[in-house]
Amino acid sequence: MSTPQRPPVRVVVLGGGTAGWMSAASLARLLGGLVEVELVESEDIGIVGVGEATLPHIRSFVERLGIDEAAFMKATHATYKLGIDFRDFGKIGESYVHPFGSFGEEVAGVGFHHYWLELQRQGMAGPLGSYSLAVEAALANRFRPPAQDTSLASTYGYAYQFDATLFGPFMREFGLGIGVKRTEGKVVEVRQDPLSGDVSTLVLEDGRAVSGDLFIDCSGFRSLMLGQTLGEEWEDWSPWLPCDRAAAMPCDHTTDEIEPYTRATARPAGWQWRIPLQHRIGNGYVFSSAFISEDEACEFLLANVEGTPRADPRVLRFRAGRRRHSWNRNVIAVGLASGFLEPLESTSIYLAQMAITFLIELFPTDGWIDARDREEFNRLVDMEYDRVRDFLILHFHATTRDDSEFWNHVRTMPVPDSLAGKMELWRETGRVEKYHDGLFYEASWIAVYLGQGVVPKRYDPRVTLPDPARVAGAMGSLQNAIRNEVATMPGHREYLMAARERLAEPL
Repeated sequence: MSTPQRPPVRVVVLGGGTAGWMSAASLARLLGGLVEVELVESEDIGIVGVGEATLPHIRSFVERLGIDEAAFMKATHATYKLGIDFRDFGKIGESYVHPFGSFGEEVAGVGFHHYWLELQRQGMAGPLGSYSLAVEAALANRFRPPAQDTSLASTYGYAYQFDATLFGPFMREFGLGIGVKRTEGKVVEVRQDPLSGDVSTLVLEDGRAVSGDLFIDCSGFRSLMLGQTLGEEWEDWSPWLPCDRAAAMPCDHTTDEIEPYTRATARPAGWQWRIPLQHRIGNGYVFSSAFISEDEACEFLLANVEGTPRADPRVLRFRAGRRRHSWNRNVIAVGLASGFLEPLESTSIYLAQMAITFLIELFPTDGWIDARDREEFNRLVDMEYDRVRDFLILHFHATTRDDSEFWNHVRTMPVPDSLAGKMELWRETGRVEKYHDGLFYEASWIAVYLGQGVVPKRYDPRVTLPDPARVAGAMGSLQNAIRNEVATMPGHREYLMAARERLAEPL
């Protein structure tokens, strides 16, 4: 006798921006007949639409859903991204690249950076970035996908830079094509079950009601279900991440080449981004309203962009922090409804993707929510947010800049104990706190620490055992191999053009 088939779990997604359609499409694709997914959105409610840069994890999202990369890039005018070029963060006039790849390789259980620190002390080492294929390729404006083997050509990854106003619609079309039901309408009431307190129904402006078993809150900063209805507490992180505004505007390209990286330049009251897309450059000034007015920030951005502006600056307001719990009762918040950490390391889409991944792994496919699954989801989400928070704070706190009130503030402010511990470990031993799950592994922390002048007092004593000249020779061979590999790569624009030609459309 066969077991009766359970009815599919009715999932209602509120909000049609990036997080909403990523959530809906992922659930429909990866859970199939176990769910019925309905997304409610209103064309009258705009989306933030400036998250134009991503992290390499987005590639696994695209691949797992079966999205063709070339078609996705064509639809969103995307470019490739090998890392982030940070300028003036540690000290004015200095720069470094946080690459999506490694620096050298571990030798006899000792990290490459330990050898580099010792040889640098002896005046025998080149710039740290010259030992990273991702850094050298980025600065040479060259790109080719990494090799799928263990060679030097496999030691980096890549992400995308795309038009955020086109990514949501692309995911909408994809989601509708795999069975997501879309309902147009503005929610005016969230009804709860009088006994359990669970959300039961969304009431639309025209009186229609949308009921479900599980609700995904992708309503942006409003957090209509998790924050407003269920009253989930907000944890304010603005004392550590004081930037609370962004002035954003597009402009024209000024050169034929397209850089395969995002640029972040420290400014008197925050920092400025530059994101090259196929058809334009995205620009923005992320700033703290405690140190500069919105009008002054817009004027500063206009005076410091490259290329002819395509629109006036648009100001976005936000605050850094997260909800105490992202899953409460039968509501799961994804994206801005869950929390927001400023865009310095392009983490917003990753944090949404991460929450979706955890939800699918812990999904209540029988319709009954196990409190242990909910607690585990919240633990994993909180861990991710906390680690990203600490990494972002590091960029501001690890500076010698004292040229403005903003930089004096972030340089001298108290930091979370978790970050203070990481920084002390690095300063005393040259070691990076290791963990197996989460974002930003060792190479990322090393890039920022050394790029911003945080040099450890000590490092692994085993680096003094080999002959320094022999180690320097090996490191020089690595530099040559990287230069030779970069020389074989096509230019970034050339690679993009070839990809577009394969789709029978010129760039």
